[in-house]
Amino acid sequence: MSSIAVPVREATPKRWMLWIGRVLSLWPVFIVLMSATWKLTRNPWYVAEFGRIGWPERALPLLAFLQLGSLLLYIIPRTAVLGAVLLTGYLGGAIATYVRMGEPYPVLVPLSTSVIAWAGIYLRDERLRSLLPLRRPVPRS
Repeated sequence: MSSIAVPVREATPKRWMLWIGRVLSLWPVFIVLMSATWKLTRNPWYVAEFGRIGWPERALPLLAFLQLGSLLLYIIPRTAVLGAVLLTGYLGGAIATYVRMGEPYPVLVPLSTSVIAWAGIYLRDERLRSLLPLRRPVPRS
């Protein structure tokens, strides 16, 4: 028997993708951190908006800690995907609340925050890109 050495192309991490992913990931961190801060400090405007959409004020601290816990998981590289799943679920609840009220504009903030959170992880994590590859169309012959 003989063996033939087959050259295997090593998957070199693209540094630009990593840095763009990190920069993109700052947006959801900023938005969710700002929201949790408003909840914990009981910002008067935020408390009024919270009541307007039908949530009791006593829910503010619990929701803030859910946000902060999900955010903590999101910023730790080993648990970033779990954090993104939890953030997406939380933000989905915000989307559902505004859709129930018939207000289309506020939906854009949680929706764009979720999409940007996943885009950031997609660019940062090679494992996620291999699990969910973007494929090029097959050329027709």
